[in-house]
Amino acid sequence: MKHEFDRILIAPAELGSASSEVGLARQCIALLQQQQATWGLLRRGYDGLSNVESRIFTFDGFHVNVQFNPGRITSTTAKVDEKSIRERRCFLCARHLPDEQRAILYHDQYLLLCNPYPIFPEHFTIPHIDHRPQEILQAFSAMLDLTRDLSPRYTVLYNGPRCGASAPDHLHFQAGTGGVMPFENELGMITGDRREALVESKNLRVTCFLDYFRSVIVAECFSQKQLEDVFQRMYEAYQRISGGNEEPMMNLVSMLRDGRWTLAMFARSKHRPSMFYADEDEKLLVSPAAVDLGGVLTLPREKDFRRFSRDLVARVFEEVSLEEEKFAALQTDIKQTLRTV
Repeated sequence: MKHEFDRILIAPAELGSASSEVGLARQCIALLQQQQATWGLLRRGYDGLSNVESRIFTFDGFHVNVQFNPGRITSTTAKVDEKSIRERRCFLCARHLPDEQRAILYHDQYLLLCNPYPIFPEHFTIPHIDHRPQEILQAFSAMLDLTRDLSPRYTVLYNGPRCGASAPDHLHFQAGTGGVMPFENELGMITGDRREALVESKNLRVTCFLDYFRSVIVAECFSQKQLEDVFQRMYEAYQRISGGNEEPMMNLVSMLRDGRWTLAMFARSKHRPSMFYADEDEKLLVSPAAVDLGGVLTLPREKDFRRFSRDLVARVFEEVSLEEEKFAALQTDIKQTLRTV
């Protein structure tokens, strides 16, 4: 039976020596090379990425890279209200993808696509083949499968439907070059009184960062199955704190390095900071998602980039992150629910 995505699947010959036997990361590299050679929009996106300006703001024990990236204007300003979503066609459905775009089919469920508006040196979007809502609970095992098969070259990301996903109506992940986000490197640097252990045993460590401007909980273990169980419990704890049946607002970062799984859950209070909606004189086009919370804060307008400061970095992160009181309650709940793990 022919599927609507068949037309965009890349032929094995176009991947050259990167056959299905050499690993998914190698295939992604070959896909990116093929797309840069044949797809003008993608090539211009990477040309633009090579010329982006960056400013590094240093804080106590960590830093944030603020990036002027005009190519991210569409994602940053995406209208994600129900009416706008209903009235536009889904840009992640295979039948709406550009003619030049090619994909790798993963586990007969997901399409690996090159992102034409990159933040990472190698940046991929990974939508489900079916048009289904952006919901993580039933898709989390797939996220870890991707993490396993793309490691150690890539880190896998998930943006919640109400806090960063520009297509909240279509389940998808992202993958980007590992080590680009400062957060990844700070995992081993922020220790002692800057990091509180919620659970610590031989096989599992769950911690939160202190004085980091972001409400983040990090789970580390050596088993994919255990991490799936831990996330299920963390999700349920967060849902209890949030109230209601909707997916709690979160951004996820997943990686596998030297046999150790790491999952970071950034807990959120809102999609965008108040300055996004301010009058033009005070307006800042900034819409944090997983990459931004990971320490690469992208700004599509030059005037916003020029006026950004350490204080604004802190203000953006603190305003969109889960409030201190709720985050403390979440930590307490996670401690209790993970005692038996």
